[in-house]
This record gives sequence, structure tokens and C-alpha cells, in this order.
Amino acid sequence: MLKTLDIENIAVIEKAQIEFKPGFNVLTGETGAGKSIVVDSINAILGERTSRELVRTGADFAFVSALFTDINTLVKDKLSELGYGAENDGSLLLMRRIGSDGKSLCKINGRAATVSVLKEIGGTLVNIHGQHDSQSLLNPDHHCKFIDMLSGGNALINRYKAAFSDFMRIRRRLKKLTADAERNDVDAEYLDFQIAELENAAIEEGETEKLLSRKKMLDNADSALEAYHQLLSVLNGSDDLAGALLSLSTSAKAIEKYAALSEDTASAYSLLQNVEDELETVKVLIENAISSLDYDPQEKDKIEERLDLLFRLGKKYGSTESEMLAALRSAKEKRNSIKTDELELEKLTADYDAALEKVEALAQELSVLRKKTAAKFENDVKAQLEFLDMPKIRFIVNFEQGILSSSGTDKVEFLISTNPGEPPKPLAKIASGGELSRIMLAIKNIIAYNDTVDTLIFDEIDTGVSGRASGKIGLKLKEVSKNTQVITVTHSAQIASFADEHFLIEKQFENGRTYTRVTPLGREERKYELARIMGGLQVTQALLDGAEEMLNKAQEDI
Repeated sequence: MLKTLDIENIAVIEKAQIEFKPGFNVLTGETGAGKSIVVDSINAILGERTSRELVRTGADFAFVSALFTDINTLVKDKLSELGYGAENDGSLLLMRRIGSDGKSLCKINGRAATVSVLKEIGGTLVNIHGQHDSQSLLNPDHHCKFIDMLSGGNALINRYKAAFSDFMRIRRRLKKLTADAERNDVDAEYLDFQIAELENAAIEEGETEKLLSRKKMLDNADSALEAYHQLLSVLNGSDDLAGALLSLSTSAKAIEKYAALSEDTASAYSLLQNVEDELETVKVLIENAISSLDYDPQEKDKIEERLDLLFRLGKKYGSTESEMLAALRSAKEKRNSIKTDELELEKLTADYDAALEKVEALAQELSVLRKKTAAKFENDVKAQLEFLDMPKIRFIVNFEQGILSSSGTDKVEFLISTNPGEPPKPLAKIASGGELSRIMLAIKNIIAYNDTVDTLIFDEIDTGVSGRASGKIGLKLKEVSKNTQVITVTHSAQIASFADEHFLIEKQFENGRTYTRVTPLGREERKYELARIMGGLQVTQALLDGAEEMLNKAQEDI
């Protein structure tokens, strides 16, 4: 439960410490005295959003701390999950400092924490029910949440949400692949053409360079052959004319017999033999060259065609064979990706059907649980409202089939009929402010028995309600406080009379500044405060006697 709340420099509260008790705690005071600031401070320590406007004018920062004692197992588990722990005595101290620049510094049992962590832990410690909660009854989107809170079906709800999340993931992927399918068909056709064109070309690395070299040789082949044959003709001669080889051989033999006549003749003969051998080598080389120049007259045309093909492909896929081959690999990868998408599309279609079947089955199971819960909820709300002086009201939880969503397929709406014979209609069309407050209190009372938090705060839940009904609300809040600590901000003397601990919040003015003081009241002080609430500024003896009677009656009713 919330034991101690320390407030410093928040709005008109310069400094205040409130020691709450187990049971039913009430805060009263004149309008504008600062009751809402206490609730704002509690909201701040629970990690709710704040602003720099909360910091008291002239102060550098605002500070709130809250000491909780005897925290339950769920709180301890949440602390452990977030990497924190309770003190050995089961206490928990939350602190938050809000700078004038709007920045926050948070601590949990002295350890630094973020606002989001503070909020997670705060949600297990306190539930705050304000005036705006009654307005939430006017929005049917919230009604299903009330039923789920009472159903005890958290495990089923979590299973459904997980299944729905998986279903939506598959649906989004399937939708994307389906949308891409038509474009993929066009892409696949184009990629198939590219792959076929490049594969049929059978491109090889360095091919162009080799073809250009061969082409250059072929371009010079005719004139080279003519020169080669002319040289051979000189070497070999013809039928009518002896060639150089034969003439040289004949001449050498002619001087061979004179080699002994002189050294010069011998040397000349030796050189002639060498020349003859060299010319024979030249003849062989030229004959080989002629053989290498043998080619198909159409080869040159084929080379031209091949070079033209490589040039055209180079314009489309890259100027070099490496770039063209890389383009082929890329096209194959893209085509394989499309094939993968096609296979995934086929698989996802089957997965979608299975996921839809699963989520629809869980939605149906959830709907059955909700309707079962709603039947008991209707009776419980009627019983609560009878006690709260609304005996003739009919309260119906209406179910309609909706579209599949994160909460199921149920469209849940609370309907009421305030007069016999009238058909039930939506709350927004019938209920007054006072009726909404009582209906919300009835619902909150029912939920309180199923809630896991140890502190409930009701911020002016009695708005629009007066007289006998206020007394019934006070008695109901007192009943709830037997199991859960209840803290209530109220303008109702009847409600305040049931309090176990009564705090007065009042404004004071000193040196041109406004201050708010929070004071626990004894019985006599409570009597005066109740009289003030009932009578306004002038407290008469009659009002004091009425307050005394109200306090006594509250004790008797408990």
C-alpha cells in the first residue's frame, strides 16, 4: 500500500508529507485548494507524463517520493523482471525529480531508473480512477476491456494476441508478395530474355582481344602471302629460271675444286655453304608462315559478326567481358529471387489459411469466455446499482460480430434502460453524469475484487451525485477498502464521513505567495470540515450537529 507521499515544489504545494493509512483515506478541501495536485503528484511518481508547468513558480525543480509497504508478489516479480528489488522489509521507495527544463530524474530504492520503468512498476502498485474514467464508459471501444479484466482469461488473450500478430505478419508479407507478383512476372520475362541472350553468346574472358588480334592478322594475310610466294619463287626458281638456292649451290660446287688455291677461295666457299644453309632455313620458315596463313575465306566475316555481337552486348551489359559475365550472374540471382518469392508466395498462402483458421478459433474461444463473463457481470452490476439507488436500471452487455482485430471479433457495448418498459440503449444516449459516476463505481467495485493492485485512488468519482446516493457510494468505497487501500478525493460530506483517515487540503497566502497545506483531521476537525462541505462558508451549529450525526451514522453502517 501507499504509506508516505512527499511533495515538494509542485504547483502551489511548496512542501507536504502525507501519511496514508490502510483502509479508506479521504482528501477534501475547497475548490482550487490543490486536491488535484496531490493526484497529479501521485501520477508523476507512477511514471505518467508531466511538464515543466508542474514545477512551482520560482523553483528550480519539483520533487515527489512515495513509500510503499508490504508490496505483493506481482510487484516483486515486476521489479525483478526489470532488474530491481524490494527492500528486505518488503518496502519500495520511488522518487522523481522534475527540473524546470522538464527533464526527469527517477530512482527506485535509490537506484537510477527511467520514466518508462517507473511507469511499468507504477502500474502494479496503484490504479487511479478519475472523472475522465466515467467518460470512457461513453466509448464502446473501452467496454470490451472491462469484460476482459474480469474474465480471468489473460493466458487466452495473450495466446490470441500472439496468434493475431503472427497472422498479421503473414498477411502483410502475403499482401506485398501478391502486389509484387504482376511486376515480378514482367521482370521474370525480361530476366529470362537477358539470361538467354548472354548464355547463348557464350562469352569468354579476353575473347575480344584475341579476335581483334586474329582480325588484324587476317586483314594483312593476302599481301603477306604474295610477299611469301615471291620470296619462295626467288629461292626455288621456276621451270625457265633457276632459283637462288640452285644457282648458289651450283656456283659453290664450281669453286669447290679451287679452294686449295688460296685462303680467300677457301673462305669464300665456306661462306657460300653457310649462306646456302641459311637460305634453306628461310625457305622452311616462309613455308611455315604460308601454312599458318591458311584460313577459311569466311573466317573474317565470322570474326566481324562475333565482334559486332560483343559490341552490341557490351552496350547493354558492360563494355568488357567481365562486366557482361557479371551482368549474367546478377540476372540469374534476380531470377532466382523471383523464383524464391514465388515459392514463398505459395507457402505463405498455405500459412495464411492456417493462421486465419487458428486466430478465428481463438477469437471464437475468447468470445465464448467473454459472453460467459458478461452474463455474471450484468448481474453483478445490477446488484451494485441497486445498492447505489438505481434499482430499476437494466444493464445489458451487448455483443455483435465485428471484423477480426487485435482484440478479437467481438463488438461489445454496454446498454442501459433507466425506466421500466424502455428498451436498452447506449450509455451515451441515456445516462446522466450522476448515473455514469455510479455505473463506473459499480464497475470499479466489481473489478477491484479481481484487481492485483493494493491501492485504488478515486478522483471525484462522486461528480454529479448527491444526497442518499452519495452515502451509498461512500459505503461502497468503505466496503472496497476492507480488501484494498482506497484513497478518494471528494466534495461529498456523505462519502467523507466513512473515512478511516481524513485529510484537509487548504490554501494559505503568505507574503504574496500561495501555499497549499495537507493536514490530517481529528474527529472534531472532521466534524467542522463536513459541516463546511454541507453548508459552504458559514458553518452553523445545526450543520455541526448534522456532521456529528453523519459521522455516527457512518460508524453504524460500517
